[in-house]
Amino acid sequence: MLGAARGITSSSSSRIFSRNILSKPPSFFTISRALAPSIPRFSVRSMADSAFKKVQIQRDDTAFDAYVVGKEDAPGIVVLQEWWGVDFEIKNHALKISQLDPGFKALIPDLYRGKVGLDVAEAQHLMDGLDWQGAVKDICASVDWLKANGSKKVGVTGFCMGGALSIASSVLVPQVDAVAAFYGVPSPELADPAQAKAPVQAHFGELDDFVGFSDVTAAKALEEKLKESKTPYEVHIYPGNAHAFMNRTPDGIKRRKGMGMADEDEAAVRLAWSRFESWMARFLS
Repeated sequence: MLGAARGITSSSSSRIFSRNILSKPPSFFTISRALAPSIPRFSVRSMADSAFKKVQIQRDDTAFDAYVVGKEDAPGIVVLQEWWGVDFEIKNHALKISQLDPGFKALIPDLYRGKVGLDVAEAQHLMDGLDWQGAVKDICASVDWLKANGSKKVGVTGFCMGGALSIASSVLVPQVDAVAAFYGVPSPELADPAQAKAPVQAHFGELDDFVGFSDVTAAKALEEKLKESKTPYEVHIYPGNAHAFMNRTPDGIKRRKGMGMADEDEAAVRLAWSRFESWMARFLS
């Protein structure tokens, strides 16, 4: 199901998020923003930090840290970071998820191994250096950890970069029971959503101008792919909202405004969380 969408026009030709698969390995993205130099650096400790338990998860010949919050025996949800890393915003999302009905255990795998981007240039550098196939392995290990530690069913969600990885997990991680992705689709070199095996719900902002990654055209293309998959799916587009519209902490709002995203739509955020809650309860309960 595709939510109502109106035609959009990019507000700035410099604000483009495009795949660069000729000069870099597939699944990498580049962003160019004229406003980048004015974006403030953030070194903010999340108010939610004290609620998390830090664990270490082993996979192959490496290990990574993860942050867990929620009831021990609750359905699990792997929460995947934006390009910033495991910062205040993703921790607040995970805490919110743990408190939704009927109660979930949220786990954030640290895909950047402790590194956090404090401005756009740093975040771009970290994402450019991400081993995307390795990140999928981290997701797989995270799902397995949750299932081995009290969660009978496990979903995956993510935002921006994490949204793309969430959809990829529906294709590449057979243990996943449901996916909810926010404003991001994987490159075809990483995963083909037409091959999704887990139910997928996806959320996009109508004014998102990250072309080919999370704009309306990308959302509609994702819907066509999911139709081919024969798995349950929903694709929702939120009128008047841009990229990262779910980031509602004061510092997250300030950061978005610094990137030229001034929309503030609490009703859309509430609706998206409501849809997320219903989706995960439906497939994980």
